[in-house]
Amino acid sequence: MSEISETIQESVEQGKKNKINSMVAVVVAITATFMALCNVKDGNIVQAMEEAQAHSIDAWSYYQAKSTKQSITENSLEILKAGNNTANESVIKKYEASITRYETEKEEIKKQAEGYSKQYEDLNLFDDQFDMTEALLTIAIAMLGISSLTQKKWLLYFATAVSITGIILGITAFMKISLHSDFISRILG
Repeated sequence: MSEISETIQESVEQGKKNKINSMVAVVVAITATFMALCNVKDGNIVQAMEEAQAHSIDAWSYYQAKSTKQSITENSLEILKAGNNTANESVIKKYEASITRYETEKEEIKKQAEGYSKQYEDLNLFDDQFDMTEALLTIAIAMLGISSLTQKKWLLYFATAVSITGIILGITAFMKISLHSDFISRILG
């Protein structure tokens, strides 16, 4: 009778192991699939961030060029006014109009540059959120592997909770709802 009892006991234990492994497989599949989707979206966000940053740099360079032109024009006007009392009034007005135009153009360029910088910052917020999602999902997959090896249900449940937390963070990032944590970003950054 003891052999039958041992065989039954082994079958019951094997069934439990298979049940845990089956649950691990399902959670890993869901977690890995969602992580792949997040990686694609995060890659797109990084490309958009790079584009916004390039436009911002270009705009600030253009702003600097306009500032340089304005400064040269202002200096030329000062020299013209100081050195030649018979300076042509139309030339002076031309320089003054150029200075006014440069000032107006610089303001427009500054707004564009600040807009690109804001766009970069907004995108960076969700890039960080997707990065945190990926970190949580990677940790969850590692913990799920350990739970499969050790057959510890509590570890399976904990890993599943970590995975769900990562998925929630990722879904909110897809929906452009900020759950950004500056504390976590500072630790990871």
